[in-house]
Parts: sequence; C-alpha cells; structure tokens
Amino acid sequence: MQKSEAVAAMGPSTLPLPAWIKASLAANDRLKLYLTVLQAAAAHAEHPDTEPLALGREMAAAGIEGRWLRDLPAACSKVGGALLVPELRRLAQRLAEDLSVMVRPLLEAPPKGEDPGARVKHWLDWLATVGSKNTGGESLTREQLRSLTDGKRGHGGGKSGRDDDSFHLLVMDLHKQLNQLAGTLSHEEIGGAHVWQLQAADRPRVEAFMRGLNRTAPLRFDHPGLDTAATRDGKRLLLQNDIGTNDAHVLVVQVEGKSITLNYSDLHRPRFEFFQALLAPFGAKWADTQSKVDAALNDGQAYIFGTARFVCANEAALDKALEGIASRIVFLIDWNRARKRLLPFVGKADAIDVLREVARLDAGHMAWLKAGGEQIIFAAMHAAGEGAFRIGDRLDTVLGTEDARAFLVEVMCLASKALLGGQPAALVADETRMLLARRMRQRSSEFDLIEEHAAYCHALAQAVSDGLAHDVTAPGGKGDHKASGKAARGLAARAKVWERQADHLVMRARDQAQRQRRWQPFARLLELSDDIADALEEAAFLMSLIAEDHRQGWNAEVHQILSRLAQSVLSATQEHIKALAIARRLGAGSDAADSDAFLAASWNVLRSERECDELLRAARRAILASIRDAAALMLANDLAMALELASDRLLVAGYALRDVAFDQAGARA
Repeated sequence: MQKSEAVAAMGPSTLPLPAWIKASLAANDRLKLYLTVLQAAAAHAEHPDTEPLALGREMAAAGIEGRWLRDLPAACSKVGGALLVPELRRLAQRLAEDLSVMVRPLLEAPPKGEDPGARVKHWLDWLATVGSKNTGGESLTREQLRSLTDGKRGHGGGKSGRDDDSFHLLVMDLHKQLNQLAGTLSHEEIGGAHVWQLQAADRPRVEAFMRGLNRTAPLRFDHPGLDTAATRDGKRLLLQNDIGTNDAHVLVVQVEGKSITLNYSDLHRPRFEFFQALLAPFGAKWADTQSKVDAALNDGQAYIFGTARFVCANEAALDKALEGIASRIVFLIDWNRARKRLLPFVGKADAIDVLREVARLDAGHMAWLKAGGEQIIFAAMHAAGEGAFRIGDRLDTVLGTEDARAFLVEVMCLASKALLGGQPAALVADETRMLLARRMRQRSSEFDLIEEHAAYCHALAQAVSDGLAHDVTAPGGKGDHKASGKAARGLAARAKVWERQADHLVMRARDQAQRQRRWQPFARLLELSDDIADALEEAAFLMSLIAEDHRQGWNAEVHQILSRLAQSVLSATQEHIKALAIARRLGAGSDAADSDAFLAASWNVLRSERECDELLRAARRAILASIRDAAALMLANDLAMALELASDRLLVAGYALRDVAFDQAGARA
C-alpha cells in the first residue's frame, strides 16, 4: 500500500520511479530489522536467562509501530530443536509485503544482468505457507531459520534452488541493485525538487512551482511531506508532490504548452472540496470527480479522485498558476485532524470556514495543532472566569458564530507567527487566554439583548403617544365606526407583534441564565422590563376598543391629559434607553462624566414616573367629570392606568439597571 501505487493509478508515466525507489529503500530497512528480530529471538531461546536484545529505537526509526514485534524475542522459546515464534504468520506476511515493495522498481526498470523476478516469486510463495498448520504452525526448524536469516554465501540449503541462497542474501542483492538503479537517475535539485530528464523550458515551470511550495512550506513545521519530484514524460512536464504519509493522498501536475492538468486523490471528500475551493482563485475547472476503490490503496476503501484544468493566457500566467497551486498544498497536511479539533467550538461548516480563512491568510493550522490545538482553547475558556463558560459549552453559543470564527482564526494566526518566530508553545497558550478574555470583555451580548428589548418598548411608547396625539380613537365621521377603528386596530396589531418579539428576548435571556451565571442579573432585568412592554401593548389594545364607538363624553380635556400621560411615558422610555447606552460602557475606561450622565438619566425616569402619578389623578378627575357612559368611562380609566403602570415598571427596571451597571463597573475596574 504505497503512495507510488496511487501515482501509478493516475496514469502511466515514469514519474513514480523515484518514489518507488524511496519506498524500496525504506522496505529494505524494515526487512533487515525483521531478520534481526528473528536472530535475537533464536539467541534468547538458546539462552533464556539472558536479557533479550532491545530493538525499540531501531523499530521506531524504521517506522514500525506496535509492541508485537518488540515483545517477540522474549516470547520465543525452543521446543524439540525448533524455534517457537508467536505471531510467526504475521511476521511472514510483513516479510512478504515489504519484499514486494522492495522489488517493485527493479521489476519496472530491470537491471542489467540477473532478473530478480524468479527468486522473489519463490520466496513470496514460500512465505505464504509459513505459519500454517501444514508447515509446522508457529515454529521454524533450524534449516528454515537459517534459510531466512543466513547472510553468508555458500552455506547451502537455499529455498530458491540455489545452494548459496537465503532470504537475507536476496534482500542484500536487491539492495545493491536498487543503489545501481538510483545511480542512473539524476540527483539534480531545483528549489528542493528532485528532477531528471528535464528540458530547458521545464526549468522555469519547476522553479515557479517550488517558489510557491517553499513560500508556505515552513507552515508544516516538523510534519513529513511536501517532497516534490519532476521529470519530462513525452510532451508533458510532470510534477508529483508527496503531500503526506497516506497512500491515497496524492497530487500530480502535468504541464503541456500553456495548460495545466492537476490530478488529485484524497480519502476525505470534505478535504477534497476544501482543496477545490483553495484552487478556485487560480482558475481551476474541475471534471471527472469520482469515488474510486483500489484493493492496493487505502486498505481497499473508497477514495475521491478528480482532475482540474488550468488554461493560461501566457507563460507569466502559467507560472503564477503553478506557484499558486503549490502554495496551497501545505494546508492539506493534517487538515482532517484540525477540522475535528475545531468541532468542540463551532459547527462543521464553520470549522471548514476557519481553515479556509487561515489558509487564505497564509497562516494555516499546523502551528495551532503543534501548540496544543483544542487544549489551549479549553484552557482559555476555563480561565475566562466563573460563569463565562460551563462544561459542554461551545464557543459559538457564548461568543456567537461570527465572533467564535474570528477568534479561532486569530488564535491560529498568532500561533503561526509565534512558532515561526521561534517562540515557545506556552506563549501561544498565554496569548490565547488573553485574546479570549479581551473578546469576552468586548462582547456585551447581555446589553445587546436588553437594548433590543428597550427598542421594542420605545416603539410601543412612541406608537401609543403618536396614536393619542393624532387621536386615532376618534370617529372618522357620523356612523363611520368601522373606518374610525381601522387605524387604532392597526396600531394594536403592530403593538402585539412588538410585544411578542420582546417576549422572545426574555426567553433567550432566561435560557442563557440557566446555562451561565453571569446572565442571571440581566435576565432578571429583562423580566422586569417586559412588564413595560405588556403595559404599553395593553394601552394600544384599549385604544382599539375605545375607537369602536366608546368615546361618549370625551372632550378636549380628557384627550389632552391622556396624550400628556403617554408623552411622559415616552420620555421615561427614552431616558431608560439613554441610561442603558451609558451603562454598557461603565468600567475601567469610563470617567466621572459617564457616571454622572447615567445617574441623571436614571433620575429623569424617576421624575417622569412621579409626573405620571400626578397625570393619572388629573385624568381620573377629567374622566369622571365628563364621561357618563359606563363602558367609555371604564375604558378611558383603564387606558390611563395602563400608561401609568408602564411608567411604574420603567422605574422598577431603572433600579434593576442601576444594580447591574454598578456591578459591571466594579467587575471591570
């Protein structure tokens, strides 16, 4: 399962040969280590009292994971002259797999002299039987062990039919042939790309590609990948980039004339679509995107393959496109890991938006992952203070979607800047905490909600005041009661909509208060403020009833005093909004003038409430003096009481606002 096979799956070319050689040399290292483990196992079985040879460091260097091979020598024993080897079948499979990888380039470009095909086939056939019940199960005879591990010629007993052959000798011979094959390829580099068989016109194209790659390559830090190979294949210049370590994650670029064809395969469709978006500014036109299955790749699971074409007007545009394509490759490395690490903080689409934005800013996500990834965000949330976040909270539920995305982008950018500058990861964690604390201070979503609610109260007070000023309750003409009530009913309908919208804000605040303690005083303030909206909506409803032929006995004095009462409520609402605007900025950055202005606005609400008390009494006198109809008298009195109740509730909300404002000022000081 090698990346070279994925390259070959994109179409025949000479490009994979260096990748195959590189993979073959790595397989050679693993094969020799497996044989060393077998030799160590045999030695420990002969002398079980001795400590088995420790090969952990060598295994790590060869990229072999898992404890099974490390523990194998100590688990082996000698039984009746044979070596009992637990996991022998697994070991034989690994030997066969790496032998197949090692011989691949030698079969594609056979060396002069001996063809290794027959010897390799013999050993592959033999290894396929090792570990089965028919061949001794998990035991190796002395002859079998020697035929695998003996590295000296002329000992005889070779399984390939040659007296001087062993598996170890085959590996040694293949290694020598690989070195000879590698020597036939050019070792020239252009900007770090391994190149061979290029024409003069190819060099500027490779230089442009590597210019883009090298500009962003530092953003991968110590992660493997981005090795580039280039060669000419007929009329085409071919460039392959080794994006990462997965066998199905491959990018091959073909340049012919002034057009570029990019073949790209990926395990993850979201990352494939992300890369498509990254290449859009460079004119990529995608076609033939499809899901493929190859038994030799990605463990036989499906992967995504697609082709993009870039048609360039001239050579300058061609170089610019190549540079742009190459500059985006680094942002694919560990992309899926970064995406998953963002999901505790924002939704799936927002996580991809964050990664797209940091790629656009040439910052990337690898520094953030290297500095601790999600752990530094969790630490910052924990340090934000009691009540700011609770277990299970996402950033976007507290900061809002846009602010959460902006915060994550800023964190990734500062991580890249710090680590590229040689700063320690601990500094990134500290700066992340400071950044989140600053955003929490800047964000006043509680006041946003309160001010939005106050805006509905103001709209209600303004509508009622204007309605009385323009006397919408008055009949339009003799007997024309339907026409006379139309404006009042419209006012009442609008007032009901505004009152319901204000209710929804209160429900949102209650929900936040259940989740976060810091929201509790704000939710209480909104609950008190909602009584203002209720009273004003009731006043608008009463006006619509009065307009339905219930104005008997109304005179200029009644109308005037009710209008003055509504205007006083409107004035108190305006002062309340002014106090809110000042309260949200009280704190360390405010001065004495802000505090004085806040208190002045609060006292103005109090004065308006006292004025409304006097106006209510005057309204009752005027109503009783002029109105004799019971329904008209009741409705006029209820209207006056609803308006005065709104002023009372404004005063209560004003006192609650003072408590919130002073607490906020003390917390920020």
